[in-house]
Amino acid sequence: PSFSGSLRPMKCTVESPRAELLVRNRQKVRPIRLSLVRRMAKSILSESIRSPGYQLGVSFVTATRMAALNQGFLGHAGSTDVITFDYKEPGAGEAIHGEIFICVQDAIEQAARFKTTWQSETVRYLIHGILHLAGYDDLEPGLRRTMKRREGAILKRLAAKFPVDTIDYE
Repeated sequence: PSFSGSLRPMKCTVESPRAELLVRNRQKVRPIRLSLVRRMAKSILSESIRSPGYQLGVSFVTATRMAALNQGFLGHAGSTDVITFDYKEPGAGEAIHGEIFICVQDAIEQAARFKTTWQSETVRYLIHGILHLAGYDDLEPGLRRTMKRREGAILKRLAAKFPVDTIDYE
């Protein structure tokens, strides 16, 4: 796959539906059980999104790395919770092709604010990123509400199927 995991995401086209998933932990704030994250991502893609194929990279990064991505690609100062890069070429079909960067430090801070666990918040960011790659948008209030409802429904389904709050157990 063409996943860079760097500040220079690479573009390529998806010629036929594939199932490629790369999950990496590039931070040391909290341990991440990558095998569980992979299983959850595959479940979201196949059962919730019903993507005919995917090339997806997921990277857990530090706040410093996220701030560099945020500034370099979006022109925004500081870290943020999740950034998604959609590499799908126009007319390439329904397959997912992109990268998701998740900041664990931001998840910890947001979890305290929303009275949830950082693990659950991190999984919510994974769902959020995949929904963006599936065409969901959150720039307008109505679209944001729709996306948040979908996030909540998927998180609830995942929590019934997987130990969401144990993504940090090695």
